[in-house]
Amino acid sequence: MAFKSAPPAEIIPASPEEILLTLPRRKIPGVLLHQGEILRNYASGAVDAADVGLQLPTGSGKTLVGLMIAEWRRRKFRERVVYLCPTRQLVNQVVEQARDKYGLTVLGFTGPKSDYSALAKAQYQNANHVAVTTYSSLFNTHPFFSNPDVIIVDDAHAAENYIGETWTLRVQRTDSQHQALFQAMCAVLNGTLSPLDRSRLAGRWDASPDDRKWVEKLPTPDFALVADELAAVIDAHANDLNIRFVWSLLRGHLRACHLYLSATEIMIRPIVPPTWQHAPFNGARQRIYMSATLGAGGDLERLVGRFPIKRLPVPEGWNRQGIGRRFFIFPENFLQTDEIPAFRTELMKRAGRSLVIVPRDQLAEEVTREVTETLGYPVFDALAIEESKAVFVGSNKAVAVVANRYDGIDFPGDDCRLLFVEDLPKATNLQERFIMVRMGASQLYDDRVQTRVLQAIGRCTRSLEDFSAVVVSGEELPAYLADHTQRAYLHPELQAELAFGIRQSTDTTIAEVVENFDMFIDNGEEWADANNQILAYRSKATQIPFPALNDLEGIVRHEIRYQILLWQNDYEGALGAAESVLGGLADANLRGYRAWWHYLAGSAAWLGSKDGLITLEAKARGHFAQAKKAAVNVPWLARLTRFEAPGQESQTDAQRATMEQVERIEMVLTGLGALHDRAFCAREKEILEGLAGANAFEPAHVLLGRTLGYVADKRETDASPDPWWLSGSTCFVFEDHAGATNDLLDATKARQVATHPNWVRDKVPLPAEATVTPILVTPVTTMKSGAAPHLNEVLLWPLDEFRGWATQALQVLRDLRRTFTAAGDLAWRAEAARRLDEAGISASALHARLRHQIASHVLREVP
Repeated sequence: MAFKSAPPAEIIPASPEEILLTLPRRKIPGVLLHQGEILRNYASGAVDAADVGLQLPTGSGKTLVGLMIAEWRRRKFRERVVYLCPTRQLVNQVVEQARDKYGLTVLGFTGPKSDYSALAKAQYQNANHVAVTTYSSLFNTHPFFSNPDVIIVDDAHAAENYIGETWTLRVQRTDSQHQALFQAMCAVLNGTLSPLDRSRLAGRWDASPDDRKWVEKLPTPDFALVADELAAVIDAHANDLNIRFVWSLLRGHLRACHLYLSATEIMIRPIVPPTWQHAPFNGARQRIYMSATLGAGGDLERLVGRFPIKRLPVPEGWNRQGIGRRFFIFPENFLQTDEIPAFRTELMKRAGRSLVIVPRDQLAEEVTREVTETLGYPVFDALAIEESKAVFVGSNKAVAVVANRYDGIDFPGDDCRLLFVEDLPKATNLQERFIMVRMGASQLYDDRVQTRVLQAIGRCTRSLEDFSAVVVSGEELPAYLADHTQRAYLHPELQAELAFGIRQSTDTTIAEVVENFDMFIDNGEEWADANNQILAYRSKATQIPFPALNDLEGIVRHEIRYQILLWQNDYEGALGAAESVLGGLADANLRGYRAWWHYLAGSAAWLGSKDGLITLEAKARGHFAQAKKAAVNVPWLARLTRFEAPGQESQTDAQRATMEQVERIEMVLTGLGALHDRAFCAREKEILEGLAGANAFEPAHVLLGRTLGYVADKRETDASPDPWWLSGSTCFVFEDHAGATNDLLDATKARQVATHPNWVRDKVPLPAEATVTPILVTPVTTMKSGAAPHLNEVLLWPLDEFRGWATQALQVLRDLRRTFTAAGDLAWRAEAARRLDEAGISASALHARLRHQIASHVLREVP
């Protein structure tokens, strides 16, 4: 056998722009003007930067730009280059595009590393070809790609789902494999939680359906107390579970992490992913982040744990161009909730192929079952289309249903013309949800949420010539898109599309909307007239920046430094970094985020004081006190009171309870939707009609309590009372005597209501300091003499007065709903708390209203 001759030397152009011209199998003549511009900018000003951000809008040829930079660096510097994609489907798509369109050979690596071919591995290691693989192939504890020189991160906006998850431990109650560990962790945490929160964590939701949305954070001092015990518990289980790799990364750094709770999950993670600990990522000479939306206000830096990132400017003109055309349909504007599935089915018939994006696996199963039973179309899940879309695209009638995937699945051109987005949770994990909703610091995520929305609604419009109908429904997403104040932050093209869609979905019928859909899909002259309306609106629309972005961008380097120092157990240094963050948070919109960083500063100081730096204890107490002052409408911060110095001013128990009540009202209003008031009106009608009679009085009474922000319930068990309402440490337990047949209260009924507090204390998870007040709701005005001794501790609420109060209370809620946009608005919370107190709806105000109406004094005694 003859020795192999050496391959010819590779051509190394002066810039990545010229690489394409060296590829004889290419199917395109060269790079476009805007692509050439960004490639030249990179070559002239970013080759030596450690971290580079390239923002290239959808449809502008981002993949070509990334591949040309990758191939140029591989040839010029003989570097090992890894090009990262979110999914295997996108890996295959990039490899295919490189080969068939650009004439470039790159190597795709998917699946377990044991399946990688020896030749492909050698070709990558010797820098003979660029490797294309998934995020997860790099971000794991023992990656094959252990020493890349250059990492190109495509769809960098998705980094939270892949990079952040590397350092996120999730233990889920609903996962059968996690149940034993979840229960063991609950046993450790129980001593740090209130009785009600223990009940929520255990998944007992009978107190209120809104408890399903509950999110809690264990304060750092409490977490530090139980960290060793928790670690021992996790150690005993981790090796047998899918959390063992994540746990190996977090095990020695629990003090640099935070613990969050919900009714289905316990989550432990740091606030910023410590990518500096991941040698393959940190050791690369350069990391390039590419996205249609890199984010503003330092969001990319927070997502990837790196600072500084040199951003190259968007090519001239692209920031003013929209991508394709979307026809938005809001079915909840003209249909009842139970009518939407039939409407969805009708559109699917007309479209042939459609894509449905849902936030949960359970909802995906429901939609799949509905499509199978009503249409008989084949249904493709995310796994089925991840390797290839060919079967789906080749079917004339098919539906793709994917859960919790808002990016990385593209259907351009004729692939799919109909997209259903069944809601989009603003927060993708408990940390985000806690900071947005409980801390009232949603401004931190404004840009990130907008990016997720744009990615979700753009799955079928990936280039200028694409067009797709987008049907939006659910709790949060329709309200987000329909909010005219929120729309001002969107691209003018999208503002125009939304305004047009909302107008077409209002005061209309199914037949009219279906007819409009047909005209849109036909894309003929009739649609051209409608399209002109969108263009006219676009010409008048302007996009404004989110507030406080300058402050957020200015502090991100200190936020990352805080996490680095905390990871190294340098608590004094971390405290200094946190105080630098606070020094840059001047914008009034960032009160909640300022409170959060006072808490984080206090946490670092507290940990330092327990680690021997005694002088930091006063710092810790001072920052905890400042956290509460910075955001008085955040009731969670009251949990820090016991860590403050004696004599510090604090909110009263009543004020904290009212703010917690306001938080629960936020959840109620979010669930009822802000797009229209039909759901609120239906709830109002159900309550008022139930209270007007006797048969449905008790269920309506429970629903009224929950709607007004109380934790309310009624259990049908032996000797149980009628509804009970709980807010803070105040509990009202009711005896509903609405069906009284005469004007006389007997001793049996009096004894019954007087003993209700005993049942509540035994059966309901109450705070240790709780007061339980029995209340009799009745139309009667007299009582038997034998009843009087049992009514000395019972308050009387005349039935007509109760009904009038309920009507007025719902009117207050209706007034507050008009200005409600989303949970976590601290200004709205302050106004809501004031209105609840004024109207006698808060627990303290309601008790003050009724406390003089002692039943034994008000009812007239008869023999």
